[in-house]
Amino acid sequence: MNSISQLMNGLEAYIIVGLSIIILIMLIMLISLSKSISKLDSKYRKLTRGVNNKNIEEIIVSYLDNIDEVKIIANDMKNRQDNIEGKLKDCFQKISIVRYKAFDDVGSDLSFSIALLNDNNDGVILTGIYGRNDSTVYAKPIDEGISRYDLSDEEEEVLQNACNKIFK
Repeated sequence: MNSISQLMNGLEAYIIVGLSIIILIMLIMLISLSKSISKLDSKYRKLTRGVNNKNIEEIIVSYLDNIDEVKIIANDMKNRQDNIEGKLKDCFQKISIVRYKAFDDVGSDLSFSIALLNDNNDGVILTGIYGRNDSTVYAKPIDEGISRYDLSDEEEEVLQNACNKIFK
């Protein structure tokens, strides 16, 4: 035991210098960690302060409330769109027109036939016959692409043209 104590007495100065260096290194690490914690604390305070001095929890709750409102509005818009699409199927979507000369003694193609059909090929064919002394316009109803009245060649043509149009 004496030999250890004598050895320690001889190395006392080196031990003190070594421990002083270790303490100095630890002090530098403590200062560095203190600065890092200070920066992190300021970032945390900014984050939790939020906007207009609200904390982050209040901001998130308000955003979630906004999302719920947007979902309600989106569902309402979807219902309106479905309603409009349902009504749109009954609107005229398929249209065809043919101009022709009904009488040989009349110049130019002033007579016409127009087919106006919805998505189910229901609608009407309007025909206007132009003559020198008079003009006549008449309509023929169309159900599912078929007329219950006899159709002229021109009316058949516009009906086929309109029925063959595809709209999506």
